Amino acid sequence: QVQLVESGGGLVQAGGSLRLSCAASGRTFSNYGMGWFRQAPGKERELITAINWSGGSTFYADSVKGRFTISRDNAKNTVYLQMNSLKPEDTAIYYCAATNAGGLSVSRRNYDYWGQGTQVTVSS
Repeated sequence: QVQLVESGGGLVQAGGSLRLSCAASGRTFSNYGMGWFRQAPGKERELITAINWSGGSTFYADSVKGRFTISRDNAKNTVYLQMNSLKPEDTAIYYCAATNAGGLSVSRRNYDYWGQGTQVTVSS
């Protein structure tokens, strides 16, 4: 079992930046592939970025490519999401998730553990 706790969300103006953190506890963090999802009101939860166990492989959805960066620090049991050039359409609840498969996973159904989410609101 892995427990995930996100932090770092908030209100920011368009063009601004935020850094989300997801702290993991319970099992060996480096065993897990990690992902960041988001869910806007009335929309499905979508994967925006993922990273494998070592940090050597990453995936980005087209909507965030070039603006967001995922990284992880296995020594700190934490995965990060650096978000730059934020847009109002980035407004959503952001969730981190862990998959028992340590590789890169782009399918929501492969994720086994979820955080409670953190709200990100981007004003125009």
